[in-house]
Amino acid sequence: MNSTVRKRFIGLLLVFSVCILTTTTPFQNFATFPSEVRLFTGQHKDLMLSIPVQAQASLDRPDVVQVNGAAGPSFNVSLNKPIHLQTAQSGQAELKLKLFGKIPFKTVKVNVVPDLKVIPGGQTIGVKVKSAGILVVGHHLVAADKDRKVSPGEDANIKLGDLITRIDGVPLNDVSKVAALVEEAGKKNKPLELTILRDGQEIKTKLTPAYDTKDKAWRLGLYIRDSAAGVGTLTFYAPDQGAFGALGHVITDMDTQTPIVVGKGEIVQSNVTSISKSQDGEPGEKRAHFLKETKVLGEIERNTPFGIFGKMKANPEHSLFKKPIPVAFAEEVKEGPAQILTVVEGQQVERYNIEIVHVTRQTTPATKGLVIRITDPRLLEKTGGIVQGMSGSPIIQNGKLIGAVTHVFVNDPKSGYGCFIEWMLQDAGIMIKNSGNAKDKAS
Repeated sequence: MNSTVRKRFIGLLLVFSVCILTTTTPFQNFATFPSEVRLFTGQHKDLMLSIPVQAQASLDRPDVVQVNGAAGPSFNVSLNKPIHLQTAQSGQAELKLKLFGKIPFKTVKVNVVPDLKVIPGGQTIGVKVKSAGILVVGHHLVAADKDRKVSPGEDANIKLGDLITRIDGVPLNDVSKVAALVEEAGKKNKPLELTILRDGQEIKTKLTPAYDTKDKAWRLGLYIRDSAAGVGTLTFYAPDQGAFGALGHVITDMDTQTPIVVGKGEIVQSNVTSISKSQDGEPGEKRAHFLKETKVLGEIERNTPFGIFGKMKANPEHSLFKKPIPVAFAEEVKEGPAQILTVVEGQQVERYNIEIVHVTRQTTPATKGLVIRITDPRLLEKTGGIVQGMSGSPIIQNGKLIGAVTHVFVNDPKSGYGCFIEWMLQDAGIMIKNSGNAKDKAS
């Protein structure tokens, strides 16, 4: 065998050996072995390598986590057996593994956070939101005289989605207050000074009202709104913190599609009267009405990309759960069977089967973390899939609350998106935000 043939043979042998090696269980376990683990206090977890060798383990914080029951900072472990982590208290620990006590092999950071349990919702709720100002939703022309029309709002460079927070220094959160201020300024032929919130920046501009000769009134040339209302689903109630989360997505103004900055708001009991079934290309909706003389369930404080959040004093009626259940970190969620809780008639919360068909590995908050598919024939018969008003329906997998339904696929209403519960809990202020800055990775 000449040298050229020998080199080719050795090269092919190496390629073949690498291919065989990468398919072995030890190699696959090593490739997926985490460099960082997050656990709640009281939680435990097994790490698997399946490598038939001994290693020396060192742990800097045995008061935070124990490994295989060892209480000391240094001990031997068999990498062919599960490495069992048992948390003791919140904190951060570092586990180092060395082969034969000398060769650095793996370092695992273990972050232990205080235990957190919440009560899953599923109840259909009425949402009433008052914006933290007056929202501009359109422009209109004012008939200044027979042959001339003007638009004071456009002349003042006011844009759709602007939030007017003050007029002449007077705080505004009620449309009914605007007319008197406009009339007074018009009669005095005096421009109004408007304080506007636009894309998170506060700006000031001046607007001179125009007299509408047709309506006999002073006008801004703006269509404005100060509130919004709708129907959604409660995701969770956290009794220890007296907090709730719902919807799983931001509330936007229906005309401008801009997020509503909440001044105040509330969620109330709602009763589902009928369902318009979803069809391909045409999502359906829950038809519901707010119950008369109903008590307020919670006060809305924030409207974020992951839903609405605020204070709640008690677990609402019709809950399937009377006691809190564990929640899952984003990395714990798996593709496979799960359930959602929602209402399709009256106020009765029911459990329905779904399939999680895709999980996007996210280490920082981002929407559309899950792709789900309705598999329960009962729900498909009643709704045709996901319908409007189902947003916020809690998703449960392996006894843990893992996320919430957020959107429907228009062309395939049996499927839709969900978000991880972790991001909702962070926006609710009851889970510490992950300090990691790694980019999202798709699985």
